[in-house]
Amino acid sequence: MKCPYCGSVKQKVVDKRESPDLTSTRRRRECLDCTKRFTTYERIEDVEIIVIKKDGSRLAFDRAKVLRGITRSCQKRPVTYEEMKEIVDRIEIAVRKRDSVEIKSSQIGTLVMRELKKKDKVSYIRFASVYKDFADLEEFEEEVTKLIRKKPSVKKKE
Repeated sequence: MKCPYCGSVKQKVVDKRESPDLTSTRRRRECLDCTKRFTTYERIEDVEIIVIKKDGSRLAFDRAKVLRGITRSCQKRPVTYEEMKEIVDRIEIAVRKRDSVEIKSSQIGTLVMRELKKKDKVSYIRFASVYKDFADLEEFEEEVTKLIRKKPSVKKKE
């Protein structure tokens, strides 16, 4: 680190603070040669996630695009915008935890469906109908039937 005033590499840190979200560190430094103070910020470099589309093209992972798809699926459903953003957060965390910086779009779609299935079955079906590109009504009916079969049974009190 060079002093922006005199170019010296001799300095000391006089104050250090973490950002509230813990994504950066602010350091107040003092040059030992010219005694002027300056501030530096240290941030973790984001690794760009690359999404491999069905046609083989590659694009940068886009949270906003995932959120738009989820928002369309959840229209007029009892899922708040905040809950939708939390779903996107969980998906992005899962994607970033992977060993590879590349992920197939189909894997992201699977993650979205898994999250929506837990949150709201109708939103899940809406998303799945577009994502799975059902060829006919029978495929759609089969997916709905799977959901109904997996529905937890409610025990009646006697």
